Amino acid sequence: MFTGIVTDVGAVKALEKRGDLRVVIGTGYDLSDVAIGASIACGGVCLTVVDKGDDWFAADVSDETLRVTALRDWQVGSLINLERSLKLGDELGGHIVTGHVDCVGAIVRFETVGGSIAMDIEVPARWGRYVAEKGSVAINGTSLTVNKVTDTADGTVIAINLIPHTQEVTSFRTAKTGDRVNVEFDILARYVARLTERA
Repeated sequence: MFTGIVTDVGAVKALEKRGDLRVVIGTGYDLSDVAIGASIACGGVCLTVVDKGDDWFAADVSDETLRVTALRDWQVGSLINLERSLKLGDELGGHIVTGHVDCVGAIVRFETVGGSIAMDIEVPARWGRYVAEKGSVAINGTSLTVNKVTDTADGTVIAINLIPHTQEVTSFRTAKTGDRVNVEFDILARYVARLTERA
């Protein structure tokens, strides 16, 4: 379980196909108290630490995870939003995030407006019902507030504002139009949608 508050921006150091894909991520975390088997959200995807060094950890990514997330776009040098798992008693500064990606979206607008960035994410139409204006959504593992939701013929566009602080402390500092992103909708929206389907 996570909060969507990014606590480090790591970088992919190596990608090795060995059955599953072994990903090595450089980090500024103190890994001395990170156990093998611990969970770290990497770009919004909950991954398991299978090896580590002083300034890096490794995780294995299955073909299924590659199929349903934007992790298949990672290259050596890619910046990755990182968050260690939530501990009981930690401040819940964002919203409840599971690290289970719902869908892959695409950045369709990334434009400077004042000191902020106006970022629009398009998701497939079937997911539009899970997002609401002024609600929360996790994009690449970052808890963000939805400014506006627009349904189009092709999908649903989620409008988000990135303040300068968010740009500085996340991988969005290198984002651009056309990038694919991991999207996780608010878990409450998923349960409400399921309940209304069966009502």
